[in-house]
Amino acid sequence: MTTTLAFPDLLRLIDERSSAFRAAVASAPSLDVQVPTCPEWTLFDLAQHIGEGRRDWAATVAAGPAPAKSAAEGAPAAPRERQALLDWLAESTRQLGDALREAGPDRGCWTWWGASQSPPTCGAVARHQLQQIAVHTYDAQVTVGAPQPLPEEVALDGVEEFLFTCVATPSPWPHKPTAFDFHATGGHSWRLTVDGDGARSTRIPAPGTTSAAAAGESLAAAGVSVHGTAGELVLFVYDRIPADSLRIEGDAGLLDLLRAWEPEE
Repeated sequence: MTTTLAFPDLLRLIDERSSAFRAAVASAPSLDVQVPTCPEWTLFDLAQHIGEGRRDWAATVAAGPAPAKSAAEGAPAAPRERQALLDWLAESTRQLGDALREAGPDRGCWTWWGASQSPPTCGAVARHQLQQIAVHTYDAQVTVGAPQPLPEEVALDGVEEFLFTCVATPSPWPHKPTAFDFHATGGHSWRLTVDGDGARSTRIPAPGTTSAAAAGESLAAAGVSVHGTAGELVLFVYDRIPADSLRIEGDAGLLDLLRAWEPEE
């Protein structure tokens, strides 16, 4: 079972999701409308975040391995006029794509997830950047009243990318050891284990499969299991949709503990 996308596919999908983001911005009645899923932001604020973030990551990737994040020095501010803003966003995406292509997937790069299961490489940056633009494209689409499901190949990689990058940590879990299982429609599953050694995730056989039956003796029951499409799982872990949008089995209160947990590293 492989869900990790190849580097060229990551770059292609970043471009595709960025185009979809710009299409949502272009269709909005106003750039000052509030983003329901990011209520502290207007659509202009969200666009500014996307553009500035991609330019900063382009500079960081171009800098190679470094002790600190690089920034796009002297970059033009996000323009308020809509067409100029769309052009600025397209240029931001181009800069990121060019930097990633020039660097390649294996070159080292500063990242904020040093203690996670994701490596400090340009390939891992591309993987996370895809999820960032995909979720924020959903935010923009919700804002204009036209939300679309995340593309399946983006969403399948997104569940694992979130668990590996945003959740994995060596910081001890402050509660009773347990496991969280995430099951995506179509036969993709992951287990997040939390205990005194921290949090780490792995792929597991999907329920009802032959491999799952064979692994049944060694794989103890999870404290809670979350079932949904891959897109629903991604939107759930990023706090875009509520738990009642999915099927939850086991102790749902464990999900609240996980959300409230703030590991030291």
